[in-house]
Amino acid sequence: MSATQQFTQLHLTEAERAAFLERVRAVVTAEDYRLIEGMSHALPELIDLIEQAPMTLRKLRLLVFGPKTEKTDQVCPPAAPVAPAAPGAASDSAKAKGHGRTKARDYTGACWVSVPHPQLQTGAHCPLCPHGTVRKEKSPAVVLRIVGAPPISATGYQMDRWRCDTCGKVFTAPTPPEAGTEKYAPSVGPTVALLRYGSGMPHYRLAKLQQSLGVPLPASTQWEVMQPLAQQAQPILEELITQAAQSPLIHHDDTTMRILDLRRPGSATALQMDPERKGTFTTNVLAYVDDHPVALYFTGWQHAGENLAEVLRQRSADLEPPIQMCDALSRNLSAEFQSILAHCLSHGRREFVSVAENFPTECRHVLEALGTIYGVDAQAKEQGLSLEQRLAHHQTYSQPVMEQLQAWMREQIDGKLVEPNSGLGQAIGYMLRHWQP
Repeated sequence: MSATQQFTQLHLTEAERAAFLERVRAVVTAEDYRLIEGMSHALPELIDLIEQAPMTLRKLRLLVFGPKTEKTDQVCPPAAPVAPAAPGAASDSAKAKGHGRTKARDYTGACWVSVPHPQLQTGAHCPLCPHGTVRKEKSPAVVLRIVGAPPISATGYQMDRWRCDTCGKVFTAPTPPEAGTEKYAPSVGPTVALLRYGSGMPHYRLAKLQQSLGVPLPASTQWEVMQPLAQQAQPILEELITQAAQSPLIHHDDTTMRILDLRRPGSATALQMDPERKGTFTTNVLAYVDDHPVALYFTGWQHAGENLAEVLRQRSADLEPPIQMCDALSRNLSAEFQSILAHCLSHGRREFVSVAENFPTECRHVLEALGTIYGVDAQAKEQGLSLEQRLAHHQTYSQPVMEQLQAWMREQIDGKLVEPNSGLGQAIGYMLRHWQP
């Protein structure tokens, strides 16, 4: 049996995978089962990447492990080594190294206490000279004291109780006002939600951490304190969607999100799922409301284009079409709503990064040209240009570079200087196919 046939047999349906894992669970340890379960999901995805055409080993390595760097000088080293600078010579591009410490003003979540001087006040005589008076400095001296604590801490109140030795009546000291009336303060639910959805800490890990620090918080309790948040946040989410839909610029993208409960055979969600849909996705829609970024996330069976369409249904009909910033996958598009399509320049650049090892000279030419574009954009940001000024800035300095790059790419293909099916030819083809957006 060939390797290709063996790979083909590894494509399992969700029902077949679940049955296989059940058979494995009965004969291996819990730790081995965890590893096998992870491999049963990772291996088919790896095979899917290998079967994608074209897929070089270098490109597969970049997809699986990610690039160490995409800087031009690292991807395409200069042909001749750069001579070292003379001793004492200063480099214009060299940045002064910082001390690496966090500034006191960055501790916005700290509890700041104002400490007055015990003897001095404005107009008081100087303790050292006979004629001077003191005035208060605008910037105080700062001392930071940082302590460790469980993510969820607790305070216990022990109220004295007194019993009458005759009538048996028990008298309990009143609970102090700072104890409140609820066992779980309103801050507990948001903290758990931020740890889970903002920092990726699973409930069972937080439960173990809390248990080890002496403030138990079981996973079931975490769900209970978070459940009211979802109901309270729903109107906020709907309003954010409505406001984000009015944004003149919308970024969006997909990532796979495996939720086993949604696909477990026999579950209600599995029965409702379109059998032609092969996976679940999380779509991020990034929009701007009065220059404030609004990030929306949608997890389910719909692709990015379908989720964007749900957002744009809330857009006012009298507004101009928004700029839609996304990669070139067809599932990012929606035929239902009109937009000004813009594709990510970094995706096009990455096509050349992945083949730079085999075509260093040509790829360096492309990467340096695109580096000029990024430099122009950095200038626009540093100068604080408005949107209209930034557009004019790019039209003046970036557009000639892009036109020259486009002509160079067409010359490589039309002049048969590059094989269209080679890695470089495919990278150029990708850029030319999507040149306008």
